[in-house]
Amino acid sequence: MKYLIAGLGNIGDDYANTRHNIGFIVADALAWDLKSDFSIERHAYVSKARLKGRQLTIIKPTTYMNLSGKAIRYWMEKEKIPLENLLVVFDEIALDTGVLRMRSKGSGGTHNGTNHIIETIGTTDFARLRVGIGKDFARGFQVDYVLGKWAKQEEKIMLEKIPLAVEMIKSFVLSGPQHAMNQYNSNIV
Repeated sequence: MKYLIAGLGNIGDDYANTRHNIGFIVADALAWDLKSDFSIERHAYVSKARLKGRQLTIIKPTTYMNLSGKAIRYWMEKEKIPLENLLVVFDEIALDTGVLRMRSKGSGGTHNGTNHIIETIGTTDFARLRVGIGKDFARGFQVDYVLGKWAKQEEKIMLEKIPLAVEMIKSFVLSGPQHAMNQYNSNIV
């Protein structure tokens, strides 16, 4: 069975270690956990890994956040990955910093990357792991906040939560979204 795990973010040093790049950070942690490296390929940095007989293609799109759907559609088609085996990891301001929530479908809300994926693949029926980054910003400063670097306290929280995000992804691959949601969503604050 094949899976596509897409961690969303923006390429380039200006965006490294920003709140908006938590998808990239989780993808890096997953690849490291599975002892796999990334290489630059079409539309993405790509890492191929195996987990108990399952094939994982882990991507970090190079299309920038707002065009993430382009990379996801390409890699789904190239690897012949069914929609139910797609998991997208991204930042979520509607959740407090460090809160992790998996869903099997839903709208894109205010997240431009997720909305582009929905527009490009034509459905909201794909799994996603939302990583809370909080909303500690003044009115009109959302972009600065989301593209800003982690504060020390936030960094500490996230360092504790990233391994849990990796475990949630592995649970999704091994047992499916419903099991992963039941196991983790109600137990995570």
